[in-house]
Amino acid sequence: MTASPPNGSAVDSSVSTSVNVCLPLVVGERQASHSRFVQRLRRRYADDLASLPPGAPVHATMQTCLAALRAKGLALPAALRVLRQLVLERLAVLDCEQGAPLHDVTRAVTELAELALDAACELAFAELDSLHGEPLVGPSEDEVPGRSRLDAGPPPGLELAKPRRAHLWVVGMGKLGARELNVSSDIDLIYVYDHDGETAGNSEGRNRISNHEYFGKAVKHIYNTVGETTEHGNVFRVDLALRPNGNSGPSAVSLGALEEYFLVQGREWERFAWLKSRVIAPAIAVRDGSANALRGAVLPFVFRKYLDYSVFDSLRQLHRQIREHASRRAAGHPGRSNDVKLSRGGIREIEFTVQLLQVVRGGQFPELRTRPTLDALTRLCRANLMPQATADALSQAYDFLRRVEHRIQYLDDQQTHVLPMRDDDLTWLAATMGCANVCEFLHALDAHREVVAQEFDTLLGGPTKGNCNGKSCGNGGRSGVEGLQSVLAKLPERFAERIGQWCEDPRVLAMREDARLRLTRLVERTGAWLDEGRVSELAALRLADWIEHLLRRESYLALLQERPSVHERLLRIIGAAKWPARYLLRHPGVIDELASQQLLAERFDAAQFEGELEARRAALQSTGEDDEEALLDLLRRAHHAEVFRTLARDIEKTLTVEQVADDLSALADSVLRVTARWCWSRLKNRHREAPCFAIIGYGKLGGKELGYGSDLDIVFVYEDVDENASEIYAGFVRKMINWLTIKTGEGDLFEIDTALRPNGNSGLLVTSFTAYANYQQQRGSNTAWTWEHQAMTRARIVMDDNTDGAGPGASGTSPSLRERFDAVRESVITAERDAQSLAAEIVAMREKVRAAHPVRGTRFDVKHSPGGMVDVEFVVQFLVLSQSRLHTELRANTGNINLLERAERAGLLAPGMGTAVAQAYRHLRQIQHQARLDEVSTQVDESAVADAAPAVRALWNHVLGHAATVPAGPRMGP
Repeated sequence: MTASPPNGSAVDSSVSTSVNVCLPLVVGERQASHSRFVQRLRRRYADDLASLPPGAPVHATMQTCLAALRAKGLALPAALRVLRQLVLERLAVLDCEQGAPLHDVTRAVTELAELALDAACELAFAELDSLHGEPLVGPSEDEVPGRSRLDAGPPPGLELAKPRRAHLWVVGMGKLGARELNVSSDIDLIYVYDHDGETAGNSEGRNRISNHEYFGKAVKHIYNTVGETTEHGNVFRVDLALRPNGNSGPSAVSLGALEEYFLVQGREWERFAWLKSRVIAPAIAVRDGSANALRGAVLPFVFRKYLDYSVFDSLRQLHRQIREHASRRAAGHPGRSNDVKLSRGGIREIEFTVQLLQVVRGGQFPELRTRPTLDALTRLCRANLMPQATADALSQAYDFLRRVEHRIQYLDDQQTHVLPMRDDDLTWLAATMGCANVCEFLHALDAHREVVAQEFDTLLGGPTKGNCNGKSCGNGGRSGVEGLQSVLAKLPERFAERIGQWCEDPRVLAMREDARLRLTRLVERTGAWLDEGRVSELAALRLADWIEHLLRRESYLALLQERPSVHERLLRIIGAAKWPARYLLRHPGVIDELASQQLLAERFDAAQFEGELEARRAALQSTGEDDEEALLDLLRRAHHAEVFRTLARDIEKTLTVEQVADDLSALADSVLRVTARWCWSRLKNRHREAPCFAIIGYGKLGGKELGYGSDLDIVFVYEDVDENASEIYAGFVRKMINWLTIKTGEGDLFEIDTALRPNGNSGLLVTSFTAYANYQQQRGSNTAWTWEHQAMTRARIVMDDNTDGAGPGASGTSPSLRERFDAVRESVITAERDAQSLAAEIVAMREKVRAAHPVRGTRFDVKHSPGGMVDVEFVVQFLVLSQSRLHTELRANTGNINLLERAERAGLLAPGMGTAVAQAYRHLRQIQHQARLDEVSTQVDESAVADAAPAVRALWNHVLGHAATVPAGPRMGP
């Protein structure tokens, strides 16, 4: 009976011709002894098997075994080969009979390679040093202080530093670099040395050769130790084809030459190859950190500064070549179509899916930079780049396919990934995979491969030409410029006129042909959507403006071409208002946020935001890239992306104006907390782990009413007994303000206003909390004004010494600064006041503000006109300052709308007045919000506020219509 997978199965039925696939299997069929390779090993090395200590092989036990084999008289190359055979025999038993985890198997093979290469390096260097002396790097004389290149010899009284040894690094690529080697794997190596120079010569000072020659000889020597086939086989097959210039390039390349190659000749597919690169040997170079010098060349090559969607086409072409090669190999050999690595839905497609997302985003999101595939899947999921269910499915498929791959290779120790054709082999393979029968195994294999193939096709399997997703698309083989010219007739007049200018634009003419074709396809798709009524012509014109500023950043064109959904959502957003279009011109990289399927369903999550920033910082720190500039850019990219997410939800009407303000305020809080944490950790004169410090938010930040582009009204306070506290915290605050306001290549964060600190702009930038409390509570001769107490009604602690993320634990003080501030605020707003005097002062202040904001003609300013937003805010402040002493419900900083409703329930407002004004205030905020998005005046026609303005004026007249009149309720003061 032949195996019969379901229709559409990825598994070819030719895997078996006579085995009854549904007969139950027995435990005995799982024995490793079925492997012909294991049988040979047990016959050949029966006396040596016990040399490998029990359990899963690890570096220490393999080292013990190697020493035992050397003690039997085996030379190092032979001992390494025998060790390899013993390790594989052990792994076959652990894997097939005992179900060892995949990680135990791949770790053992990887550590065997690391051990072998390290030993081979030691042997090579010892022999070459005896013949030619050490390869040396001479010191540069111009590095000596006050020394010129033209000066002969060392300066008087000073000898040049002793030359040091040049280093050779054995770089493991692919699965070796990722610690994922399979049991019959070859190893992809690249040899890099740090400096050119010359060897010291032998003991007689002869036989000097260049470092390049020395390391070339070392490569050959290492190959003889590890890769040459002898009576004991080899340790690993060695492949150097991934080195610069492939098989035509030198076997060892200098670091300088590698950097130049990356810059001038490096190809897109090589970026994927170097993604998993890791210095494997010599072990001492890994331990002492000297191998880290390679990172400076590799990281910028693999991970670009901007989101890099241009790699999609490159990887698509590479994958197509691999599939075509696999198809040619399978021609006339149907069984080869069942390749668990290279066929559709195989291991390679999982790796490509993961690596593509890493390369595209790893430049901006360093937490994605990891080598192992399973770890990368976890990180992609954590970064919301892949749904948890997808990541789990791909992880399970990867584990399953890799274990199948190992069993295929256990059979005959061949580097193959094709399911066996023999019935008994297939039966054994199914049994060792824990399946009840071959039928179950084939169905499981088919299911995993189908999941992989679907995910791969979703990400990368779109058409490689056209990719238009609209009718009348396709360029018919024309060049990019010809395509642009030919499409003009199909476009609306204004859009056609705008695009027509590109046909002679030097920037367009200077683009690569493939980039011009992408541009043409985007125009065609936009035109098709215009024709279908899916987008507006205004949106198309703004898109043209946006693209024109980014013609030299071709990756953005690639992003839009690869993601039609992003293209369409972008058109909707920039078509909705002017401010989003201008924001995108300043921060174009944020458009990738539109690709998220969860974008509109989610809200800002402060804990997640701060956690992701800390993960990115840790990733930069692990590679030594966490300098100040990198952290400044990291903060800005994260902030801009989050603002854009909120903006997209706002325009798509999934958030109310109040929710937008809440999220923007929470985002500002998070940015302040992270900035404080990072600045303190980098403060040179910090004297404690966490600062005894707080930031008080006022105004729109304090009231959680921030809008897009709002500045932050904040006050800095500290409470620290250290004798240098004032100096330390002044430096800390200056650093924070610089981090928040300085413009980098990624823009800035916020404008900061500290005018509400004690004594305003003439006061100290940061003050002790005790001094702040005394100032606010009218203690001493230097005290706060009434308008400062008005501001206190909307003040709140943004972060303090007990705030999560501001530092572990707190300062050890009790109560915290947050609790002390809350007590001061309550003391201020509940202080006994003369209500008539307070009303007169607030009315006078209101007139002063109104005079500073004149209104044109009969227009209505939603903020400053009588009946506008400021009237509501001043009334609420008066109510809080005059009535919260007796009405505790007015003390909380819950926002103007909520406080109006509380005041009505407390009987301080006429029935229905609080609710009506709350609705009016909400309407005025919506008008203001939309006007700012459209970048138009907030002075509108009276008809737009026909209901809202009268309701607010009624409130004003009821509460403050006469400066000496107090609303219903007991008077405050004498």
